[in-house]
Amino acid sequence: MTDGAFEQLVTDYQKLIYTICRQMVGDPDIAEDLTQETFLSAYLHRDRCDPQTVRPWLCRIAVNKAKDHLKSAWRRRVDTGGEEAETTATLPSAEDLALDRVAAERIEQAVRALHEPYLMVSVLYFLEQRPVEEIARRLSRPAKTVQTQLYRAKRMLQQQLDKGGD
Repeated sequence: MTDGAFEQLVTDYQKLIYTICRQMVGDPDIAEDLTQETFLSAYLHRDRCDPQTVRPWLCRIAVNKAKDHLKSAWRRRVDTGGEEAETTATLPSAEDLALDRVAAERIEQAVRALHEPYLMVSVLYFLEQRPVEEIARRLSRPAKTVQTQLYRAKRMLQQQLDKGGD
């Protein structure tokens, strides 16, 4: 691969690689660094790439760079006994658990107060956490119909819960 061809490759795939890194690490600055590292690694190993598989090859490099970063960040947080180690999660208090339980009960009551065609769809989706495809099969409805009913049910639930002070 010539330098000109590699420059074109960078131009073509820079946004894709940045997006992959950004989604994995969550920080735009780190994602930029990982994007540069991805292309550096690709440049150094460009002789190993089949021209037919450039895109998946670059994506795999980006994913691996992001994973390596996440692993090293985790290791720094765990291995240091300093301030970063204090950021680990703490157990919720009894008050928090009670508030969560009350909120869950309010949501369940709001779901069960819905009328058909929204009731069964909402129970299956919100309370039983079933996927849309399964709900569509169980209720013998098209998946798009189920999605529309869920959208409308969410709006109704939000309005009902907003009235209640949440």
